[in-house]
Amino acid sequence: MRVLVVGSGGREHALVWKVAQEAEVYCTPGNAGIASACECFDVPPSDRPGIVSLAKNIGADLVIVGSEDPLIEGLADDLRAAEIAVLGPGKQAAQLEGSKAFSKRMMVEARVPTADYGEFTDPADAREYVSQMFSRGRSVAVKASGAALGKGVAVCLTPEEAEQAIARTMIEKVYGPAGDTVVIEDCLYGREFSLLTLVSGRSFRSLPVAQDYKRAYDGDRGPNTGGMGTYSPVSWLDDALIERAEQEVVKPLLDTLLKKGIDFRGVLFSGLMVVEGKPYCLEYNVRFGDPETQSIVRRIGAGFVRALKAVADGKPVPEIEVLDNAVVTVVMASEGYPGKYKKGRKISIPTDLAEEVVVFHAGTSMLMDNLVTSGGRVLSVSATGSDLDEARDTAYDAVESISFKGRQYRNDIGL
Repeated sequence: MRVLVVGSGGREHALVWKVAQEAEVYCTPGNAGIASACECFDVPPSDRPGIVSLAKNIGADLVIVGSEDPLIEGLADDLRAAEIAVLGPGKQAAQLEGSKAFSKRMMVEARVPTADYGEFTDPADAREYVSQMFSRGRSVAVKASGAALGKGVAVCLTPEEAEQAIARTMIEKVYGPAGDTVVIEDCLYGREFSLLTLVSGRSFRSLPVAQDYKRAYDGDRGPNTGGMGTYSPVSWLDDALIERAEQEVVKPLLDTLLKKGIDFRGVLFSGLMVVEGKPYCLEYNVRFGDPETQSIVRRIGAGFVRALKAVADGKPVPEIEVLDNAVVTVVMASEGYPGKYKKGRKISIPTDLAEEVVVFHAGTSMLMDNLVTSGGRVLSVSATGSDLDEARDTAYDAVESISFKGRQYRNDIGL
């Protein structure tokens, strides 16, 4: 089987690494690390006709779309129209991530447990809603409705913080058009986890759960990022809670989509908050998570590509082998991330890392035969072990041996 992975980040490198164990794999546009693992092309994900043409030219049996923007723009529809199997929902379903306002309306219609909210296009109306919420003793989360690379959420503990978030999102447009509409939610307090589920119509099967760390600094301090690390398995989760999330958050949504004639074929990412033992949905995404995928693929055995192809073909999702191991993945980022950062800094990765370690590239490129930084999140250093302590020790040993100027990472992943 020939598989084309579309994207250039750590998630795509992890998918290439895993798919290569079971199939012939290609990537576009890739990055420096992906280019050392498979043939890469220079067609950007935004070039939908170019992606369709490339998939035809290489005879792809399956296309995996890594990031959300091409799906929101309709790339999966274009590929299916050309009779090319693709893992990813069509444009209608992709609005679950493309519009938080649409996503919240779907949650309400499907009776999925979620926080109370309001949606606004006028900053004055948004400020009035915030004032009412705080007058009732509530705090809020201000969310850019559009796709904002995981950074468009501000948890606000005071009215002043909320007003600043509204101004940044709706007036200063720090997230661009993603902030034209904001969703303001009642803050829920509990423990978060991410559930990634392979979905083929009404058939679905969840992948191993990986715990994500969104904040930039140790102790969950600092601004939200695209994710600074993950670990799996998650000891505080049991099978009963995961099954409850599937039955109360995943299944009702899929049933509602099908009632509307929307056939979801891809990965449904449910961002969940557990409050007093009950899972609430914070958000839906429509693709593999990053950096969750970097940990998840290390815990999957045989049958991954077969399952992805079944999903793309609209067939029932078959079982996938889950390994009895633990994994910790630490993201190494550029100094200043998620704000401004410099590029072009030389990266040194030892050639004698432990065999349990895989370094997935994200923001890397080659410059005059040197591996250099080219993005905010630079590398995802992933290590396996018999338990989390062993995996964590191995991961951080590797992190400490990798160098580039201004490297930034959390020290508490997996604690």
